[in-house]
Amino acid sequence: MANVAVYCGSSGGVDPIYRAVAAEVGASIAADGHRLVYGGGSVGLMGTVADATLAGGGHVLGIITQHLLDKEVGHHGVTELAVEDDMHSRKAAMATHADGVIVLPGGFGTLDETFEVLTWNQLGVHPGSDHGAVPVVFLDVDGYFEGLFSFIERVVDSGFMRPEHGTMAQRTLDPVEAVRLAVGGPPAVLPKWADRNPR
Repeated sequence: MANVAVYCGSSGGVDPIYRAVAAEVGASIAADGHRLVYGGGSVGLMGTVADATLAGGGHVLGIITQHLLDKEVGHHGVTELAVEDDMHSRKAAMATHADGVIVLPGGFGTLDETFEVLTWNQLGVHPGSDHGAVPVVFLDVDGYFEGLFSFIERVVDSGFMRPEHGTMAQRTLDPVEAVRLAVGGPPAVLPKWADRNPR
């Protein structure tokens, strides 16, 4: 069993396809016998992926802050609900429990969590892996992340990132493949300053 962290919106989005794909991810995690690690919410795509994992007989670890729990957005039906003091400790706890990450549509919070993991991967210091890195897979629902991947290409082309580090952000259109990639083993870690080239 692998621990699959899913970062996604606390909103459901305006298009029903977002919830539908989130449900497919949860069902796939459960069907493959993995554990979902997520932000502990009962709302938005977070609630959808958790409910689908539970409906499939899967194990769900929710990690939430006391602040959010007090706002009554915590999911009390999950297998385990861990409460952290603040957002920093929540992110650290989620990362420590993650063997791989799937990124669904979301906003600032989703991107914040994701880019912190990608930065740790780049430096080889991810706390959830003996290898210093874990797979990060964007599930590109209806082209949601197209602009983001164009930006990553621009960062590489402009010399601010090694091409090898850019490929640490994987992308797929298929929920089943997203789970497979997320548990497929850590990416190779190339030291950021291997040849003293700033890229």
